Amino acid sequence: MKPILALIAAGTLCVVPRIATSQTAADSATIRATALDYVEGWYEGNAERMGRAVHSELVKRIIVRDTVTGRTWISNQGWGNLVAGTARGGGKNTPAANQRKDIQILDIYGNVASVRATMSGWIDYMQMAKIDGRWQIVNVLWELHPPAKR
Repeated sequence: MKPILALIAAGTLCVVPRIATSQTAADSATIRATALDYVEGWYEGNAERMGRAVHSELVKRIIVRDTVTGRTWISNQGWGNLVAGTARGGGKNTPAANQRKDIQILDIYGNVASVRATMSGWIDYMQMAKIDGRWQIVNVLWELHPPAKR
């Protein structure tokens, strides 16, 4: 009986289509462009670029510590707050010489990708998804750079 089950399992694997998981140059370029819309949109105060880069169900999170109690919690930001903050010019006060825009694609697997963006004051770890043929940022976990020692 066991040889028959093994034969059936092997046959099933041959019939089930494999999902393409290879990274294409087009996907890499589009993922990088999406990350740059996010980063440069922030620095430019360009809400249109930011809104194009992030999915409407975006969740952006940071771990914060209460300086009085020492307790930590996760602070969340959504699409609306991020786009509105960008429109208010939140990143425009960063001098051009100090604007870091280092984008590193960590992994692409099918329709999902992980990207690291190193900016002037923080690092964003982004999760992107290809939705209806378009790459968008759906999650961001970020951390501020430590304050400079005096």
